[in-house]
Amino acid sequence: MSILGTLFLGLVVGWLARWLKPGSDDMGLILTALLGVAGSFVATYAGSFLGLYQPGEPAGFVGALIGAIVLLYLFAAIKSKQR
Repeated sequence: MSILGTLFLGLVVGWLARWLKPGSDDMGLILTALLGVAGSFVATYAGSFLGLYQPGEPAGFVGALIGAIVLLYLFAAIKSKQR
């Protein structure tokens, strides 16, 4: 998958991850999209590097979604510690 494809996938995955993650978040759509993009890049390339799946496979979408949800939880935990 190209970098542009991963970027677009990250935007979609970020918004989907925020919709699936329970609880309220005080972040906007842009920060959600950025966390989704980061989760998508990490999951896509880490999964490919580990040989779990190849870029462009449906498992990559699931991996990117899980990566984005994990990043949303980490961001929420870090943000709550700072308060």
